[in-house]
Amino acid sequence: TTDAAPAASSWTDAPSEFPIHRIYCVGRNYREHAIEMGHNPDRELPFFFQKPADATVLCTPASISNVPYPMATSSLHYEAELIVAISKDGRKISVDNAMEHVYGYSLGCDLTKRDLQAEAKRMGRPWDAAKGFDSSCPLTPIIPKEEIKIGDDTQIQLEVNGTIRQSSPLTKMIYSIPEVISHLSELFYLQKGDLIMTGTPAGVGEINVGDEVSITCGELLPCKFVVGPPSSE
Repeated sequence: TTDAAPAASSWTDAPSEFPIHRIYCVGRNYREHAIEMGHNPDRELPFFFQKPADATVLCTPASISNVPYPMATSSLHYEAELIVAISKDGRKISVDNAMEHVYGYSLGCDLTKRDLQAEAKRMGRPWDAAKGFDSSCPLTPIIPKEEIKIGDDTQIQLEVNGTIRQSSPLTKMIYSIPEVISHLSELFYLQKGDLIMTGTPAGVGEINVGDEVSITCGELLPCKFVVGPPSSE
């Protein structure tokens, strides 16, 4: 594959040109990440959680976006993820037909309040406050699948201040993109405008105010943002 970015005319800015319906997230879809989080990496049915559609922060190549450090946490973590954009409605979608429902791809970060997540796990409570907070989903403009090559050997990589923290081929996913879509459509009626965050590889860690994050994945536009001070509003 080539590292050259597609022409600007092929970008689809979410949410302006691709109205977001829902944002689904796959939990622990990379074996090494499951291990580092203290879980059994053996293949089991995937599980899902959601982020609000308005939690996105659009990251374009024109500048580095600002993502304010969120309130009510002292442990903000990054999680680099490939994002799949759905353009065709469906339920109980077969693995063989799953890619017919895909419009294109984006690249993003599942920002997580790790301390709140750990407490929620310990108490057996939902993860909403740890995963679905404001500006918790920086992402890049979507690129149509016909204009980009995403293969099993495509590498997803995250850097913090120029240091590589996450790096893995997409083939390390426990469930492939078609399998994720198929399983998710058994639980929800997938609709045009849905985004699916497909999981993060090993190497998740903490970021703080002033840190610059850069995520790359093959020919996709890079997702770059800086962690800003907490919002005063």
